Amino acid sequence: MTHYEQQYLDLMHRIWTQGHERIDRTGVGTRSILGATMRFSLADDAVPLLTTKRVYWKVAAREMLWFLTGETNIRPLVEQGVHIWTDWPLDRYRRETGENIAMSDFEARIMSEPGFAERWGDLGPVYGRQWVDWPRYEAVEGQEGLFRRSGRGHNQIADLVRGIRETPGSRRLLFTGWNVDELAGMALPPCHMTYQFHVAGNRLNGLLFQRSCDLGLGFAFNIFGLTLITRMLAQQCDLEPGEIVWNGGDVHLYLNHAELVETQLSRKPEGAPRFRLLRRPPTIFDYRIEDFAVEDYAPQAAISAPVAV
Repeated sequence: MTHYEQQYLDLMHRIWTQGHERIDRTGVGTRSILGATMRFSLADDAVPLLTTKRVYWKVAAREMLWFLTGETNIRPLVEQGVHIWTDWPLDRYRRETGENIAMSDFEARIMSEPGFAERWGDLGPVYGRQWVDWPRYEAVEGQEGLFRRSGRGHNQIADLVRGIRETPGSRRLLFTGWNVDELAGMALPPCHMTYQFHVAGNRLNGLLFQRSCDLGLGFAFNIFGLTLITRMLAQQCDLEPGEIVWNGGDVHLYLNHAELVETQLSRKPEGAPRFRLLRRPPTIFDYRIEDFAVEDYAPQAAISAPVAV
């Protein structure tokens, strides 16, 4: 039986050998294709963690929990030792101040100086803000064509849970982070932009459309995030996890990731890790990192590569 990870390695090989080479926003350059699909079963607590390199799944889980709070400042992540979002505000700080501060010093100031964190640690209305606080607007009385933000925003996640429970046959069981009106204010527009869910009998299936996917670095977190949100939703809605489907738009490998690609393609995937939820909290917003457990995960060594900002 073919290992679940082989489809990922096959896609990596295809892009590296046949992808169109082009210059991207970062200036690093990529090999890229348009359109790819992978499917993974979540039955029997299966989780599609990559085994040809170590995936730090707790970092991905902490990021997902951060999204669900609606928070957009990196400070709560840094407090937990999560550094995956620091590059963007750090780059902005260096550009705007001219100070070539080290990441460790920048994060130390984020932790110790609330004013500094508020000024330099915010990422704009990214992911979680759109998921749980999508802005609502109301017309300004007496001023035709003018609108202002009105109170608390739209909580797409809460509505999704309610929709899965009450109208499981709906084709509108989804949420998105792609708020066109607010893209310019985001440190990074959403890459994993739209999630859709499908109830089949007593099973919940999840699909992610990702407009842009860094296959070498980002995918491992993205597919674990899809697994996690699908498992949490299934538990909250008294369903069993079924299948997850990943759809990539621009799927690419960075040209400076040659060592990562060649090392990973030389390895053979093996093992079948399991993911368990240890507690059912009152709502989907009440999960903690201690509620998650991964078992039988014995990956090969981690492979480092630079992040393109």
